[in-house]
Amino acid sequence: MQSFRELRVWKKAHEVTLAVYKATHRFPKNEVYGLSSQTRRSAASICANVAEGCGRGTRKEFAHFLNIAMGSASELEYHLTRAADLGIIDRSTYHPLAGSVTDVKRMLAGLIRKLREAQGTTDHRR
Repeated sequence: MQSFRELRVWKKAHEVTLAVYKATHRFPKNEVYGLSSQTRRSAASICANVAEGCGRGTRKEFAHFLNIAMGSASELEYHLTRAADLGIIDRSTYHPLAGSVTDVKRMLAGLIRKLREAQGTTDHRR
């Protein structure tokens, strides 16, 4: 397996994580252990799962961790939406972050699809 640092999806997710940390720094102090923490954890989880998947021995295991990263990206998407709807972050902060999360999800989906095709498996549930 290649280094996770070489993957475009990891680089993009890392950029999103850094931006999330900056945005949540401005969250109200009463959200430090709530929304701020949840948002940061879900963002970092994307990168961490891509990295962990790269450290696994098979494409199947890698794809499994990419799926977990996809779940974390969806969770992050919700936390950002909630923060915007509550007025904790303004729309000018929300929209670029949400767009970047969507980009990460597309990249993860493409990589998962590529790994499945390489394994000769497809998801018949779709």
